[in-house]
Amino acid sequence: MVGSAHEAMHRLFQDNPGVFARAFRVLGLPFDDPAEVAVLTNDLTEIRPLERRVDTLLRITTVREGSFLLLVEAQNKPDPDKPSAWAYYLAHLHEKYRLPVVLLVVCRDTRTADWAIQPITIGLPQWASIIVRPLVLGPHNVPVVTDPAVAAADIPLAVLSAITHAKDRSIDAILKTLADALHELEDEEDLHVFAELTELGLGATRAAKTWSKLMSVDLSFYRSRTSQRLRAEGRAEGRAEGRVEGRAEGRFEGRAEGRVEGRVEEVIGKTMRLLEARGIDVPESAREHMQACTDLDVLDRWFDRAITAADIDEVLA
Repeated sequence: MVGSAHEAMHRLFQDNPGVFARAFRVLGLPFDDPAEVAVLTNDLTEIRPLERRVDTLLRITTVREGSFLLLVEAQNKPDPDKPSAWAYYLAHLHEKYRLPVVLLVVCRDTRTADWAIQPITIGLPQWASIIVRPLVLGPHNVPVVTDPAVAAADIPLAVLSAITHAKDRSIDAILKTLADALHELEDEEDLHVFAELTELGLGATRAAKTWSKLMSVDLSFYRSRTSQRLRAEGRAEGRAEGRVEGRAEGRFEGRAEGRVEGRVEEVIGKTMRLLEARGIDVPESAREHMQACTDLDVLDRWFDRAITAADIDEVLA
């Protein structure tokens, strides 16, 4: 996984390269969505003992533009050594791959973004031999994503919004919207990846503490809406079945017993359905073991485990 705020700022593009095109289309630059993406080595070291490594290097192929290289650099502050290094990276990559190269710099504050966006000119005042024009994403142009519908439709863009606006006054609203969007994810692994990218991208800012509080709630917050709905439906069905059986018996004991039996059957059924939906094999012996159980606490525990377990043994452990 990612290991620093700096790395999180460019790692997002490795996992979700399409966010690059979507972010700049908002600004009116007509980049196409990737049809194919390849992560290339970030080592640009030559025979000379001078090590040069870029943050992220992607080869992106689109239907309309063909293939080009996207060089992503994360920048936390102005660095006088970077402009010449970026010019070297672009020239070296163009010579090595014979493809167009685009330099993207991701910044977390306006001061750094204003510095990074300046053209880099190499040559004489009367004749520039090389002009480098970085594309820059930062708080000045990445949209503030506080609309739940927008965040749910494009979580990588919402994460980028949180990282680049980490020091803005709007960051609390951005983080709350992002947290709500993550709550809707069906894939728990995706949830943790995006949550960690956000945490690391926020670095040591005040927003990182806000995000930590949002993430410190009970794990049930992150369970998929489908799993929660199955649980709610099961409880309702169990109560209904119990009431029906109880009325038929005509006795208080009958009503109580009916509720318990209905609840047991309902939890077992929902657990089986959940395991089947997740593609987890349930041998006949395990099925009989579950159907023989009448302890609602145990059954509820099995249902909870079925949401994330890798196999049936983990459910019944």
